[in-house]
Amino acid sequence: VGTQDPGSMGTGVPASEQTSCAKGDPQVYCAKDTGDSEAVQVTDGESPEDSRSRDERGCSNQEDPGQLMASYEGRAKGYQVPPFGWRICLAHEFAEKRKPFNANDISLSNLIKHLGMGLRYLQWWYQKTQVEKKKPFIDLINSVPLRQIYGCPLGGIGGGTITRGWRGQFCRWQLNPGMYQHRTVIADQKCSVLKFTVCLRREGQTVYQQVLSVERPSVLRSWNWGLCGFFAFYHALYPRAWTVYQLPGQNVTLTCRQITPILPHDYQDSSLPVGVFVWDVENEGDEALDVSIMFSMRNGLGGGDDASGGLWNEPFCLERNGETIRGLLLHHPTLPNPYTMAVAARLTADTTVTHITAFDPDGTGQQVWQDLLQDGQLDSPAGRSTLSQKGVGIAGAVCVTSKLPPRGRCRLEFSLAWDMPRIMFGAQGQVYYRRYTRFFGSDGDAAPALSHYALCQYADWEERISAWQSPVLDDRSLPAWYKSALFNELYFLADGGTVWLEVPEDSLPEELGGNMCQLRPLLTEYGRFGYLEGQEYRMYNTYDVHFYASFALIMLWPKLELSLQYDMALATLGEDLTWRRYLMSGVMAPVKRRNVIPHDIGDPDDEPWLRVNAYVIHDTADWKDLNLKFVLQVYRDYYLTGDQGFLRDMWPVCLAVMESEMKFDKDQDGLIENGGYADQTYDAWVTTGPSAYCGGLWLAAVAMMVQMAALCGTQDIRDKFSSILSRGQQAYERLLWNGRYYNYDCSSRPQSCSIMSDQCAGQWFLRASGLGEGETEVFPTQHVVRALQTIFEFNVQAFAGGTMGAVNGMQPQGVPDRSSVQSDEVWVGVVYGLAATMIQEGLTCEGFQTAEGCYRTVWERLGLGFQTPEAYCQKRVFRSLAYMRPLSIWAMQLALQQQHKKAEPNIQGTGLSTGSKLGPKEVMANPSPE
Repeated sequence: VGTQDPGSMGTGVPASEQTSCAKGDPQVYCAKDTGDSEAVQVTDGESPEDSRSRDERGCSNQEDPGQLMASYEGRAKGYQVPPFGWRICLAHEFAEKRKPFNANDISLSNLIKHLGMGLRYLQWWYQKTQVEKKKPFIDLINSVPLRQIYGCPLGGIGGGTITRGWRGQFCRWQLNPGMYQHRTVIADQKCSVLKFTVCLRREGQTVYQQVLSVERPSVLRSWNWGLCGFFAFYHALYPRAWTVYQLPGQNVTLTCRQITPILPHDYQDSSLPVGVFVWDVENEGDEALDVSIMFSMRNGLGGGDDASGGLWNEPFCLERNGETIRGLLLHHPTLPNPYTMAVAARLTADTTVTHITAFDPDGTGQQVWQDLLQDGQLDSPAGRSTLSQKGVGIAGAVCVTSKLPPRGRCRLEFSLAWDMPRIMFGAQGQVYYRRYTRFFGSDGDAAPALSHYALCQYADWEERISAWQSPVLDDRSLPAWYKSALFNELYFLADGGTVWLEVPEDSLPEELGGNMCQLRPLLTEYGRFGYLEGQEYRMYNTYDVHFYASFALIMLWPKLELSLQYDMALATLGEDLTWRRYLMSGVMAPVKRRNVIPHDIGDPDDEPWLRVNAYVIHDTADWKDLNLKFVLQVYRDYYLTGDQGFLRDMWPVCLAVMESEMKFDKDQDGLIENGGYADQTYDAWVTTGPSAYCGGLWLAAVAMMVQMAALCGTQDIRDKFSSILSRGQQAYERLLWNGRYYNYDCSSRPQSCSIMSDQCAGQWFLRASGLGEGETEVFPTQHVVRALQTIFEFNVQAFAGGTMGAVNGMQPQGVPDRSSVQSDEVWVGVVYGLAATMIQEGLTCEGFQTAEGCYRTVWERLGLGFQTPEAYCQKRVFRSLAYMRPLSIWAMQLALQQQHKKAEPNIQGTGLSTGSKLGPKEVMANPSPE
């Protein structure tokens, strides 16, 4: 111990008892198995009794043999690690290495179709990057490369996030709103120095000291890197994660539990930019130990982020209500969004907290390593550090030490908090305050208080998380993969470039919101919410995609969903007549027209909410789905919340957008027609004339207008939409139903007969809103069920052996529709919505089998956990990492809850609060705002 040879330093195991952890890396060593117990084969979150059970709905609940844990050679199961979630050995390597979709993956025929768009995009990309020095909202030239490393992000909703990878590295940062930095050891061979190190001492001598990281960076060479990954595993059940380390030869097991306050229906703690790390250290030996955990962190992310210098660190101590924490503040004053990071630990009667204020993260790290090695503590200098020099990094570390009795356990607690209270978006035109400043102030000095609060409250957070998740986790009828997917896909609500902002009352336009009674009180009380379409598709609140993702928001934080809807209504009533050229068509048109739903609320690298519609591929004023999706979501949100004032406020906007939509029914048969280009969310898949997707959305929206007109006491409007609905239903069935499914569209092209997996989206929303059957039936039930069975047979089972979900388009001959670059893709969020529709119609087993293919592909085969993409093809490629749409898995949960509660007027249970006790049929003709 203490030598500078990185290959042998700090294992604490005699050379005669070391064996290669090899399997490819002879430089990494771990202890030989002593033979006193067998290696444990652990599956991805199943319990033995679950693996033997059968789903009460008739679906097999048998899990696969746990490929992600096949490399695990340890015996340790960890301290209170739950049975369900996503589990992976730190030594696992994903065999399949896919690449991002690019121009080389486009067929010649599709390349010719999009040649003009490609040339215009290159011209626009050059202007944006080389002239304006901005990042394109979609960068098709520099896609984010595949890194199969991500784990649960830290941080609540809207305050920024830091992602810790499943191998222990901190690798994805989103502190500046909506703008991501991917910093990893592997990527640039520099160390972010956000690491944990363990030191064990027996009888006053250090016997083991190890960085808990499998990487080997080119910096801090004096540190003992290269942890043996075969004796450690990671387990994620968002918003918590566990990493279990069995220390070779030491009879010691470390369990690091990571906790973030993601708390449904909580609008305070859920906004906090904090994370907690709880280390439970178990001594399985007969000798007492002193154990130390050191948490080291760089001030900044390296590179241009901190190259200008002027950064400094300082120690702090905060005592409140009998609880004391100590740590370091890392001040990062770089404009336009300065922040302070706090690394802190709880001081108790059984622990000692020490620190080192500053060291060079790009040097050898010899001084820090030897300081810890000497006595298991750091030297704790007083006072702040000097300012960092230009181009020179600065880091600090906090260490907690405790005694570990024989056969005993001790607990060490850390927090990580960051305080960036005031933010500016890329255009730097306006200052905004984050939501958490309402509770912790906006002066930039809240990091100590945030740290203290997190360390004192995390136990309560865990109780509330457990109470929320347990009804799902304890339901033996649900397969283990679904329990993992349902909660882990929620990562995107915090890590989707998310912002949650305070809204000063005087910032709301009087002329646009004057008729909305609840607009001001709701936005001022609950703030303004925005999340990106995807980490690579950088547009806030992309509405055609939010249509799918919104189930998570309305079920878990319904006030944020309503806030988003009010913002969308305001943007709908506004206009921006600035002309610009659209890349697909080359046509010049205004940015935003009045009384049409915008595509998005803006680009974080510009000025969102003030300048909407960052999307420049199409002029979305002529899209056929956006207006309809607003009406569908308004009624669904009203149905699930019982908020009558919201319905009253949205009713005039619904009328306005439906009036705009009616111009697309050119032959007055009650059914809208698509325009012969990709004029809906499938923005590269041409649709002509009446279509299954947009036609179905139209009929569902008209049916909801009938319901809303009745609720609002406008009989003439109800009669008008009832007449449209009757005529439209007849046209839809006559033009599109072929006896087995609804045709893709009514064009003369061969692909018009394609089987679209998303053809029942209108019925999906109807049933989610308590409509679509009996007196409110829009699509014949037998047709819906037959179409879903056909989709299952062709798009699911006949595609990739039924193991990858549902392909978007399948020809009736049983081959994927390759007429566009999107028709032969699998869209994960669409598949989850399809599965929910199947569950609604009684095809529960088919729904679970359909969705399972996506989970297995994304999380277990492709290594895309916590970066679920928008799309993947059967082979080779994926597209748009970390995407909004897969949050639609919560529609499956809603469908299941509605099954259980069908006889009751209100849907209650896991994750859903209805608010008012009145259902839609009980609302009076003139509902009051209350």
